[in-house]
Amino acid sequence: MKRRVRWLRAVLPDERMRRDDVFAGLAGAIGSIPDGMAAGVLAGVSPVHGLYASIAGRIAGGFATGTRRMVVTATSASALAAGSALLAVPADNRPEALALLTLLAGMFMVLAAVLRLGRYTRFVSHSVMTGFLAGIAANIAFGQLADLTGSDTDADIAVARAVQVLVHPGRIDLPSLLTGVTAIALMLGLARTRLRVAAALAALAVPTALVVVFGWDSVERVSGSGEIPSGLPSLGPPDLTLLSPALISGALAVAVIVLVQGTGVAEAAPNLDGTRGEVNRDFTAQGVGNIAAALVRGMPVGGSMGQTALNEVAGARTRWAGIWSGLWALAILAAFAPAVGRVPMPTLAAVLIVAAVGSISQSRISAIWSSGSSSRIALVTTFVATLVLPVAAAVGVGVALSLLLQLNREAMDLKVVRLRAEGHRLREAPRPATASDGEIIILDVYGSLFYAGARTLQAQLPDPAGARAPVVILRLRGRTTVSATFFVVVAGYARRLAEHDGRLYLSGVDPRVRRFWTDDLLAAQGVRLEFFPATATIGESTLAAYAQARVWLRDQDRAPDPD
Repeated sequence: MKRRVRWLRAVLPDERMRRDDVFAGLAGAIGSIPDGMAAGVLAGVSPVHGLYASIAGRIAGGFATGTRRMVVTATSASALAAGSALLAVPADNRPEALALLTLLAGMFMVLAAVLRLGRYTRFVSHSVMTGFLAGIAANIAFGQLADLTGSDTDADIAVARAVQVLVHPGRIDLPSLLTGVTAIALMLGLARTRLRVAAALAALAVPTALVVVFGWDSVERVSGSGEIPSGLPSLGPPDLTLLSPALISGALAVAVIVLVQGTGVAEAAPNLDGTRGEVNRDFTAQGVGNIAAALVRGMPVGGSMGQTALNEVAGARTRWAGIWSGLWALAILAAFAPAVGRVPMPTLAAVLIVAAVGSISQSRISAIWSSGSSSRIALVTTFVATLVLPVAAAVGVGVALSLLLQLNREAMDLKVVRLRAEGHRLREAPRPATASDGEIIILDVYGSLFYAGARTLQAQLPDPAGARAPVVILRLRGRTTVSATFFVVVAGYARRLAEHDGRLYLSGVDPRVRRFWTDDLLAAQGVRLEFFPATATIGESTLAAYAQARVWLRDQDRAPDPD
């Protein structure tokens, strides 16, 4: 018994449960019902799978989050990514394939946490992520226009489906359109009142009542997308026989989307004590939430910006609020499961469209647009790729573009300046383009020396052609690691100086760099370098290199030019 108590204490959140958390959980549960159902529709399965995922993610993920008020639930981005990954799966196998996709995504997330990959999320460009999320929002809005109007479309791309609706107005079902517009009006109208927490739920209930009262049989119901089971979800592992390379790649894309989006949620919702949640712990929480969702035949879940903001507004203070929202949602589902099938599909489309449009941040896009041409290119490229390509491919484009932007930034931000020795001080001056006879040039480098940065440095080093016995001192203080490209650049420049009876000195060298650039390595490359290790006094090793260069030039019967 004591062991069970100790285990329970280790698993439960370490914060004290508060009454505010219980009531905040109820508000979150009310919002989770329409959001969960809409996410299921977006993934191309029965809305009940979105409800199950929303419940499991909130409870299981809530136990482990580092960002204490983060809500782990079904999100539009993960739902769209999951639906894209399942396009080739037959409709009968799609629920089981979705559960397996969710399980794989959860395992990838836990693996990312174990490998502590959270630090790499900062390499995803803000412009790329904003363009991707804006593209997701546009896809959701365009893709749901057919359900909102009751139109029949056969296009594969969301934009094309929206165009078909607009160019064929005769296909629009008027009762469906009235149902959807009523839902949108309710959400927008109640959003500015005290009932904003229940706005989405009202947008489901009132149009449903209208459809029943007026007998609008042409309006499609949720029950038409699949059987709605009564009672609580049953536990069980997914069907592993459905495993395929496409499903694995789709799960990986879902994991990337969820983890990067979760990092954004953590930044927007810091803990009440001012600390930021641990990224890798949030990775674990979202992974556990997905594994739990898979066991109840749910869909992928992740940190939700909208639900987390609702959790904060409702007064949440600890992880218990997210857990309680899942428990309340479970109770609501158990009590009202038969009513889920009667909900009109246009109302779920309305919920998705309003949420999608509301998620597009005009201020963020404006800030990126004013940040320069590279930011604009990243934003537009990712946005367009998300509109016309499968989500997994769009994620690949975004990741590749982020890496290219990082390399370009490293190359463009690199700056080389000259340091002139004035007694015991060093003063910056413009970098010379060429070297002169017997001249000592001290160079300092600002920026990264990896890959493209090293090649940029190569183009900015003074040209020794036509000079005799030039000496260049390259200051490397603060650089604990160097790339192979940088070594090639340094070795090549040292040989060029040697061809003109000159020398290359490296000052401020970290011991770890010196251990890598061994004498044997230098000899094998036919390179001669003079090393001056970094000391606790800034500039000391550079001045020592300068003094030795003066002595060397004097011994060569070449007095150094005044520096």
